[in-house]
Amino acid sequence: MHNWVDVTNFTVAINGLLLAILGLFLNLITPYAERWNRRFYMIFFPILVAYIASDIIEQISFYYLGKDFWLLTKVGVFLESFFSSMLVPLLTVQILHYAGERVKKSLLFRLEVFLWGTYLVLLVLTQFTDKIYYITEDNEYFRGPLYFLLLIPPALMTISNILYVIIRRDIFSRSQIKAFLVFLLIPLGCILIQMFSYGLLMVVIGTSIASLFMFGYLMTDVAAEQIRQQEENAKLKTETAVLQMRPHFIYNTMTSIYYLCEQDPKKAQKVTLDFTTYLRKNFNAIAKQDMIPFDEELVHTQAYLAVEQVRFEDTLFIEFDTPHTEFCLPPLTLQPLVENSVKYGVDPENSSPLNIRITTSRTDEGSFITIEDTGPGIDDAGNNDQPHTALLNIQQRLALMCNGTLTIQNRPEGTGTIATIFIPND
Repeated sequence: MHNWVDVTNFTVAINGLLLAILGLFLNLITPYAERWNRRFYMIFFPILVAYIASDIIEQISFYYLGKDFWLLTKVGVFLESFFSSMLVPLLTVQILHYAGERVKKSLLFRLEVFLWGTYLVLLVLTQFTDKIYYITEDNEYFRGPLYFLLLIPPALMTISNILYVIIRRDIFSRSQIKAFLVFLLIPLGCILIQMFSYGLLMVVIGTSIASLFMFGYLMTDVAAEQIRQQEENAKLKTETAVLQMRPHFIYNTMTSIYYLCEQDPKKAQKVTLDFTTYLRKNFNAIAKQDMIPFDEELVHTQAYLAVEQVRFEDTLFIEFDTPHTEFCLPPLTLQPLVENSVKYGVDPENSSPLNIRITTSRTDEGSFITIEDTGPGIDDAGNNDQPHTALLNIQQRLALMCNGTLTIQNRPEGTGTIATIFIPND
């Protein structure tokens, strides 16, 4: 190395190579990368690695190996220029993909291909003339009077992409706009600096940093979309669960009301009111996208149990101990758990009663809801290896909406289960 500029350039190239390899590694291990993005970066980052590796080969040949290796220097400069030119049209494909345009029919893509082809023609011509740049047999690099012509096509390619993103910004998310503009503006600035100065390799480090920023912004956007889809899926599962209420439960309830109308009209009125409350709470849950007060969920659960107690008058016993009610939880959290206890715990052929106890408590960490029953337990209910869909739904919604948890275990006494809901403090 001859001076601080040479040392800086070599250091910049090594760091740029490490950044490019890091980007490739992150793309391989990122769990939420969609197929298109993963394939795009599996092409993009290797080209970036090849670009910077060519620059390093050129520097080693130029600084260390001496004049006998002038041809290697020439090859290194050519490959560096070739691979770097591929990055912008490749990004154009990515931009058009996010814009929902067909690449081959896009005017922008055709313009990029034309400019890239112009650049390649100039690059090839450069190897046979000294008007743009040339490398002497003494292994010395010089710019020719027309050097700026070689930088015009990449600059125009970059500017056309920037204009496209700005003009069509309404179809991109904020993260996508930031990703594309960062990648385009930083190298463009470096190209303009390099066009009028010679020394530091601004484009190499600028392109490497911009590539990582673009990757980070787009992956953040993909992760946010994945979370949104998970929340939407959880919401759809909730709606499906509400709309697909057990037909036999509705049928049995209506049958009980039918006979009660003659045997005990007042009781029939009460059951009808409880059943109406239960249905109203169920259908209201469809429109609920946020947390609801625990009192509201408790009323829903009590209405459901009041209806079931009419059917299982001598075998279903309920106890409430809920002094702590000043907290919120996702809709349809407590009621489905209690329904699960009744579904698996009441056996019409067995006279053994089912006792269900619902309690609430509060600690410094958050609020607890416990549903304890004397049913057959997890194993006998068939939920040990494959938890019921409703229970998985509750666990997902608790985790997504409030970082809450649901744990289910057998009672220490040997029969029955204990379901514990934990809602952390805000």
